[in-house]
Amino acid sequence: MSRENILFAIIGILFGFIVGFMFASSMSQKQASQQASAVSQGMPADHPPVAGGGGAQSSQDPQAVRAEVSSSLEKARSEPNNFDAQFKAAELYYQIQRYDQAIEFLLKANQLKPTDYRTVVILGMVNLDAGHYDTAEKWYRAAMKMKSDDVMVLSGLAAATLEKGDAKAAEDAIAMLEKADPNSQDLPQFKDKLASLKAGK
Repeated sequence: MSRENILFAIIGILFGFIVGFMFASSMSQKQASQQASAVSQGMPADHPPVAGGGGAQSSQDPQAVRAEVSSSLEKARSEPNNFDAQFKAAELYYQIQRYDQAIEFLLKANQLKPTDYRTVVILGMVNLDAGHYDTAEKWYRAAMKMKSDDVMVLSGLAAATLEKGDAKAAEDAIAMLEKADPNSQDLPQFKDKLASLKAGK
């Protein structure tokens, strides 16, 4: 299959997912707007956009969405040294929960800017969402070397180590999270999971 055919196939898949999300959003605009509000208040400023997060996106012309997707993917493929293009393509895939494809572009972005903190953190987050817990832990620990007290990173690290069943690493991560943010809403569930993990061994 030629490069152009592969690209069109990818665009078709993305377009189908995005239209589906747009349709679901239009069916529950009130819920979507509430979710958007929660996202804007609860997520860090540099967190990737969450799919179906607002009414403006749901009212976009599907052809305009398809054109944007096509343009972004083509730019990322044709400009492999363009950091912003790689990051944008990763965002598009993340929005439709195609995590492995998002990771592919994030890794390219990381190669271009190895010290970009946001990319390192999001690599941890997307790998966690994808169920790649060992890899997620690696990226979260890399982020901690850049900034040791980021609550989102510490929370992600605790989640990754709990999911992989590493009680000692999880206990250490939870302790660091509690020190950085004693009022973290994640602490109770993390401590419950840790207790269950220890009880099961």
